[in-house]
Amino acid sequence: MEHTGMKTIPGGSFLINESLPEQTFTPEDFSDEQRMIEQTCHDFLDKEVIPHIIDIDKQKEGLMVSLLDKAGELGLLGATFPEKYGGLNEDFVTATLINEALGGGHSFAVAMAAHNGIGSLPILYFGTEEQKQKYIPKLATGELKGAYALTEPNAGSDALSGKTSARLTDDGKHYLINGQKIWITNAGFADIFTVFAKVDGDKFSAFIVERGTEGLSFGEEEHKMGIKGSSTRQVFFENCKVPAENLLGETGRGHIIAFNILNIGRLKLCAAALGGGKRALNTTINYAATREQFQKPIASFGAVQHKLAEMAIRLFATESALYRTAKWIADKEGELHTAGKPEEETMLGAAEEYAIECAMLKVLGSESLDYVVDEGVQIHGGNGFSDEYNISRAYRDSRINRIFEGTNEINRLLILDMYLKRAMKGRIDLMKPAMAVQKELMSVPDFEEDTTAFAAERKAITNFKKAILMCAGAAVQKLMMKLEQEQEVLMYLADMLIDTFMAESMLLRSMKLQGDKAAIALDATRVFINDAADRINHAGKNAVNAFADGDEQRMMLLGIKRFTKVAPLNTKDARRRIAEKLIAERKFVF
Repeated sequence: MEHTGMKTIPGGSFLINESLPEQTFTPEDFSDEQRMIEQTCHDFLDKEVIPHIIDIDKQKEGLMVSLLDKAGELGLLGATFPEKYGGLNEDFVTATLINEALGGGHSFAVAMAAHNGIGSLPILYFGTEEQKQKYIPKLATGELKGAYALTEPNAGSDALSGKTSARLTDDGKHYLINGQKIWITNAGFADIFTVFAKVDGDKFSAFIVERGTEGLSFGEEEHKMGIKGSSTRQVFFENCKVPAENLLGETGRGHIIAFNILNIGRLKLCAAALGGGKRALNTTINYAATREQFQKPIASFGAVQHKLAEMAIRLFATESALYRTAKWIADKEGELHTAGKPEEETMLGAAEEYAIECAMLKVLGSESLDYVVDEGVQIHGGNGFSDEYNISRAYRDSRINRIFEGTNEINRLLILDMYLKRAMKGRIDLMKPAMAVQKELMSVPDFEEDTTAFAAERKAITNFKKAILMCAGAAVQKLMMKLEQEQEVLMYLADMLIDTFMAESMLLRSMKLQGDKAAIALDATRVFINDAADRINHAGKNAVNAFADGDEQRMMLLGIKRFTKVAPLNTKDARRRIAEKLIAERKFVF
């Protein structure tokens, strides 16, 4: 794994600092090797997965296992594992790209992501050397398949409230696990399970449990709305006899494993959603270009072009934010490596540093995909409601992503929770910028026009950040310890943050681009900023009206109006230019 040793920025600090395009990683910066790996993934889907998608959905005996075996032969399962454990030692950006490129694989993508991520990483990052030597090389090749057992019937978002218990036997040789897990991906064929249970009733801990262990049993396959080809079963433990050496990490420290693995999982879910979104968009573009009504292709109609363009804009926003963050994580790994941290600590530390961004990416990736497949079905019309057209499968399969890896509601609440905790610990200074914005509200606005390139767009994003700081700062001052109970306010602020992060990521990428692609990217960025201004205005007003009144309320509403004012833009023409490019090339063009 290549470590750059580059000095990184603190997680979440995009809100209070100005970022520069030359310091921003974009997909245009992929290496030739990364492009080759991406193409390998696309070829694998096209040749091995998509032709068998109906049989996968029917859970044809042995098919998913054989596909995972083939992916292992190509090195796709252990691509980012260290070489000493049989991996290819690829960096985090490459790992993200693999997740994206395979993200259009429907149920296969879910099975593979579960194996590669939550099914393997707990052992890689928290296992003893003996545990890693025993399991990781076989997980890297696919000889062993992995799964992750956390959720229980009464412990979903509140994972630590689980009832599954573990007790050390009197001779100290085994743990006896009792309890039940639900919604366990890959449970039908997985060989290794990372299982969470409370030792002695209160010490939340993790264990490596092998298939075939005495006392381990499984329910029938769940009948699901989507991802029908993904194996999902309940897992039961009845005095399940697990060797004491299979304790993963330390007793009572299972929450460290669960939460750190989720940080990585959230970003990877965004990557998979992006890959699925691109495939769904390409399918829809080709359908719209060939489907004729009123003697011409429906792609020639403005209403359809609007939809196609907006689908592409949201994917461009997701892609720009995703790889910007992935490179931050990769660089943080390098920084920690240079500081002498062990390999497993570099990845976990890097993911924790950017946990705020990972939570935002999970929300924006899953919701962008949902938008794309929903409009894809609409453009297909009645055909979109038929199983004969793959867009219907994409629609069904998409829905789970807003629930996976922590619901989007939980992730929105986490974004603000992490910001406030970091501010209290001095990891990020939000108070000074917030006070500066409050002072600015009392001054006369500066109307001097900046005519430099991208000045209007840069100013808009700077003002979005001011709107967030103003609202968040006032909410903290007014509500203090009661703020965590005002979930609606926290979610309004989270939406303002997500829109701003996406807009800034798009603009930084557009500023780096040259040629034809630069023009279409700038169209997408300007449309997004225009629409984001309205959304931020709406969320900001709702937040302020929820906790402020009198002069304070009037002053802040004026501030929101000032900070969300953008120049008029003909979004119709901009979207038409984007749609024309999409239709001409019959694919996502960014």
